[in-house]
This record gives sequence, C-alpha cells and structure tokens, in this order.
Amino acid sequence: MTEQFVAGIIGAPFALNGFVKIKPFSGEMGHLLKLRSVILRQDGKERLLNIEESAASGSFVLMRFTGYNTPEAARALSGAELLVSREDAAPLQSGEFYVEDLKGLAVYADIHGEDPKEEILGHITAIVEGGGGDLVEIRLNNGKTRLVPLRKEFFTGIEPEKGQIILKNLWILE
Repeated sequence: MTEQFVAGIIGAPFALNGFVKIKPFSGEMGHLLKLRSVILRQDGKERLLNIEESAASGSFVLMRFTGYNTPEAARALSGAELLVSREDAAPLQSGEFYVEDLKGLAVYADIHGEDPKEEILGHITAIVEGGGGDLVEIRLNNGKTRLVPLRKEFFTGIEPEKGQIILKNLWILE
C-alpha cells in the first residue's frame, strides 16, 4: 500500500509575508492544518520544509514555510506537490479508500454470481481524472488497456487490503 500521498499543490503566493495558497486534493483541510512539516516535490526533487504558520482560506490552505518570508521567495514554490504520510492524509470514512491504493489491484469478473476469483482479467495501472469522474485504467491480460468509470454500477468488492476489485459487467471492456 502507498505510504505517501500527494495531498495538494502549491499555487500562487498570498499577501506580503511569504504565504502560499495550497489547493488540497481531498477537499478537506483539517489534516493539513495540523502539519508542522511537509515534504515538497518539485522538478523531480523532494525536500522537507518546516511550516511556520497555516490557516484555512475559502477552498485553499495558506501556509508559510521557514525561510520563505517574501512573495518572491514563496513564488519559487509554485507548482510543488505537497506530500504527506498515510497517517497525515485526509481521514477515511467507513467504505472509503485512497485512490492510490487501487493501483495494482487484480481485477476479477462477477459473472452471474459465480466465484469472481476464478479468473483475473487484468490489473489496475492508473486512475485518470475524467470529465464525469475518475476512470480506472485496466491493463488486460492480453496487453490491451481499457478505461472504466470508477462507479458503483461498474465495480463492487473494492478491497485494497485483499488486492482485488470486482468488475460487474464484462461488456464495458469491449
């Protein structure tokens, strides 16, 4: 399972004392406001920064990092990804899962109530953002890939801890 998640992305500087706007990917902010340090990934490099101050502001989190006390210095952080550990990620409710945990799951077919574990159809290779919601990219055993909407009408039995997900209708792969 994934132990580190991209929790948000840094946008433009805010105000005159080095704050930056952070767009959280989960839509939740409470877990980000509790952080005292964070790993930033930018241009393929990661670095640990201490957080001096943070606050919620509309749909953004404002953060000021040690050593970045001017708008010019803060601007250098624009576009960086905010990485957090599983413990610091947005809390899950019952029946929820982290999208990252779907990658690599074996995809089984639910055929007329038969045991879905009879045959693996393929594996999830990616989750892609689509206009109507997330799409699951499945690499089939024959090497082809298919995109399937990540919705209840197509998938059941989503169990990252067991390494599996069950596809309800095979026609979607045609």
